[in-house]
Amino acid sequence: MAQSGDDDDGHAPAGPTAERVWPLAWPTMLAMALNSSVGLADFLIVGQLGAAPLAAAGVAHQLHFMLFAVMSSVTTGTVALVARELGGGRRREADRVLRLSCALGAALGALTLGVLPVADRVIAAFGVEPAVAEPAARYLRVLFAFNVPFAVSLVIASGLRGAGDVRTPLWIGAIVNVANVLLNYGLVFGAFGLPELGLEGSALGTGLALTLGTAIMLLLWWRDALAIPRHGWVDGFERERAWRILRIGLPTALEQTTWQVGLVLFLRVIAGYGTEPVSAYLIGVRILSFSFVPGIGFSTAASTLVGQYLGAGRPDEAARFGWRSNLGAMVVMGTVGLAIIALARPLAGLFGAAGPLTVDLTVTFIYVLGAVQPLMAVEFALGGALRGAGDTRFPLVAILTGLFVFRLGGALALQALWTPSVVHIYLCLVSDYAVKALMLAWRFSSGRWREMRI
Repeated sequence: MAQSGDDDDGHAPAGPTAERVWPLAWPTMLAMALNSSVGLADFLIVGQLGAAPLAAAGVAHQLHFMLFAVMSSVTTGTVALVARELGGGRRREADRVLRLSCALGAALGALTLGVLPVADRVIAAFGVEPAVAEPAARYLRVLFAFNVPFAVSLVIASGLRGAGDVRTPLWIGAIVNVANVLLNYGLVFGAFGLPELGLEGSALGTGLALTLGTAIMLLLWWRDALAIPRHGWVDGFERERAWRILRIGLPTALEQTTWQVGLVLFLRVIAGYGTEPVSAYLIGVRILSFSFVPGIGFSTAASTLVGQYLGAGRPDEAARFGWRSNLGAMVVMGTVGLAIIALARPLAGLFGAAGPLTVDLTVTFIYVLGAVQPLMAVEFALGGALRGAGDTRFPLVAILTGLFVFRLGGALALQALWTPSVVHIYLCLVSDYAVKALMLAWRFSSGRWREMRI
């Protein structure tokens, strides 16, 4: 949507240099590393309560990730449009996009509260044992109560990343993470003068910490201290602009929602092997999340730079940054994955309170998922590059193919043909990520994303 001259300040991104990727990537990497550290710390705290509470918290968080999926219908369009408008020098339009996106995000966050009355039935979809299902439902109700402020913070952070400001979300995230660990520990065990609430205390601590982060972002916005200047509060609330945001993000929301549904179904398959395999899967994902961190950083850099260079009418440079981000993600994620594989036994041993079988299965899972980190890097980097260009439909096709045909379909096929162990089910991850990497690399190299109109 082209704007009038008062929106155009003539600024466009600088020329392509390697230094432009890292300044965008490393703060996001550090922020996600902090998030992963806190997630692991939360699991260690809850893990002291036993294998069943640990599995309950993990299952509830898996459902909470659904909020990310729903919110991507707004956040994906926010990143792409803010980057595109700022790349074309239209700062006021970028501000309009951000404010309308926040309103849409808050509305979606409110809609997800409808899960609260049916939390028990939603948890039952995982097929976990009753000792896990009942505490998981309680945990989920507490966590979901904070969805509105969490949704708003996600949108603002996305807008800032689209503007190239990745440091503000970093330092706010650092404050949130420190508060999260302290509140989790205090509310689970009754430390620091706080009430002892057990498992629900972990959910409450996480929700309070997230709300603190949202309050900080809103205060900065109110004081006009963010990278996107504020020109008002309701200016630009138009149906056409809202549809423009959602049109970009809806395919990604469908992709992410379908992805989360597929993960639920895959976890249900694993749940058929007992509580220990479920706990091992969830712990392994938490530990390996440190290797996902570089991918998220390079994905952010790719989305922002591809969007900005397309907005400036320089598609060749956008392509160059997409491939450069992909190479960086593969090298860094592969290296971190190998390091975690080397430390698999001592890292899994931190969860010894969950039992020796859980520890052994966690080590095996780390070997499997750690080995596919270079392939996962392609999904992060080139998927981010395509979304930054507004090409959100093809990543959806790639996700559906890899997850449902090769991961979930492969697991069900193994069970139909013989009686596989849970380790064989874990191995279905390899074909999933290999197929997605090939599909996304083909799409980006085709160049079709260059002509996307958003």
